[in-house]
Amino acid sequence: MSVINRMFAVLPAMFVCLGLVAPAATAATVKGYEIDAPSSLQVVVNKHRKLNPQNYVPSRLARIQGESLRAEAADAYKKFASAAKKAGVTIVPVSGYRSYNQQASLYNNYVLQYGQETADTLAARPGHSEHQTGLAMDIGNPGGTCALDPCFENTPAGKWAAEHADDYGFIIRYPKGAEATTGYTYEPWHLRYVGTSLVGDMNDGGFRTLEDFFGLGAAPDYL
Repeated sequence: MSVINRMFAVLPAMFVCLGLVAPAATAATVKGYEIDAPSSLQVVVNKHRKLNPQNYVPSRLARIQGESLRAEAADAYKKFASAAKKAGVTIVPVSGYRSYNQQASLYNNYVLQYGQETADTLAARPGHSEHQTGLAMDIGNPGGTCALDPCFENTPAGKWAAEHADDYGFIIRYPKGAEATTGYTYEPWHLRYVGTSLVGDMNDGGFRTLEDFFGLGAAPDYL
């Protein structure tokens, strides 16, 4: 290597040490969790943070009564539903993994029904959906009581989820009163798998949303 080449090779490190430039970020690891990579169990997806690539497809999906989840989330969900069953509560999976195209179709239907402004509070735009990660499951009661409705919180399945979902690594991703942070209306049926470690850290700190826990700020609207 020539003298000139050696000089150019060390300049970036010198600038970093002097505080003239910031070191290149390799991954968005916050509080020990990777929140950018779509394959991460703790990836944060919201109106400000879309999946990259936007047409991401999980590599390992497992079937659950006609729905699919990432293998890790599926195992936890089965334990969650099995424990509920033993306690006399039947929980049915309503909607798990959705591809980019499936989400686009769902979102566009909401837009046609309610207009874009309202649709944006009810469903994610394609590329911004937690369902595309394979880590989210909408749940319901047998017979469809209060299906995808806030009154779900008062049903057996809703009460069980509120009391026990965190035991299995799930959070209610869009909690009541956090609409200005999450950008979505209260969804007591929408469970997001993040793992028991993160759930424990959130509970210990009194955090109800991923945005608050990771200090990401509110994401009420699309950028």
